[in-house]
Amino acid sequence: MTWVLLSLLTAFSLSTADALSKRALRLTDEIIIVWVREAYAIPFVALALFFVPIPPLDSTFFITLLALLPLELTALILYVKAIKISPLSLTVPFMALSPIFIIVIAFFMLGEEPDKSGFAGIALIAVGAYLLNASASKAGLSGPLKAIGREKGSLLMIIVAIIYAITSTLGKIAVTHSSPVFFGFIYPLILALILTVIVGRKGKLRQGFSRPMTFLPIGFFTSVMMVSHFTAISMTDVAYMISVKRLSLVMSVFYGWALFKEEKINERLLGSIVMLIGVILITAF
Repeated sequence: MTWVLLSLLTAFSLSTADALSKRALRLTDEIIIVWVREAYAIPFVALALFFVPIPPLDSTFFITLLALLPLELTALILYVKAIKISPLSLTVPFMALSPIFIIVIAFFMLGEEPDKSGFAGIALIAVGAYLLNASASKAGLSGPLKAIGREKGSLLMIIVAIIYAITSTLGKIAVTHSSPVFFGFIYPLILALILTVIVGRKGKLRQGFSRPMTFLPIGFFTSVMMVSHFTAISMTDVAYMISVKRLSLVMSVFYGWALFKEEKINERLLGSIVMLIGVILITAF
């Protein structure tokens, strides 16, 4: 089951890049780390482009790409800001909300309704999100919900999850009008070029090269995540691959405890595991 190993590698690389990014954010601001995550990955990813055939590209592909880019850039900035200002164990798990928002979008736009496993998955994700702040229930049943509202990083990550629900739908269109592997490699390259212009106009590009020993590992693990992600997708159903990839939620909670000494790790681990089971129910069944 090569795809399972590659999906696990994707999850590990993503959570590791997040942890390294959070540590690097002590030294610089979020726009530099956003740029680092894309730009430092390009030398590793660019090598793969030589082996990826260029498919026929139509106007739908380019229109979809134009719609995707501002959303993706916004999500990247908010994602990095979220892990900067709040614990990993209270931010990354909220990415599990994306499947719920995808279902909502599909319902209103396409009239698609979730099946029984979908409803069960939604319920488990909601319960898991509640459990992330279970200790706040001492102040009443609404305590955990109020705790989410007080944690700015959690709120930002919820916004990111909504944006990614939209971009995943647009991404499917772009992939349909190109190819999964081609889009998977060319998309981050375009993002890196745009971010280079943005960082350059802010006069901060030199900062991006100021700490290569800190930034290179971030780029390396981001590139491993990209390559393993799209290689795994080419071997199996996307839903199965994403279900395994979401183990990164649990891995991020572990990094939060191991590297940043985050508190209340048991309840956050339990909440993230329950959310992960919910994601699996939605995507794999």
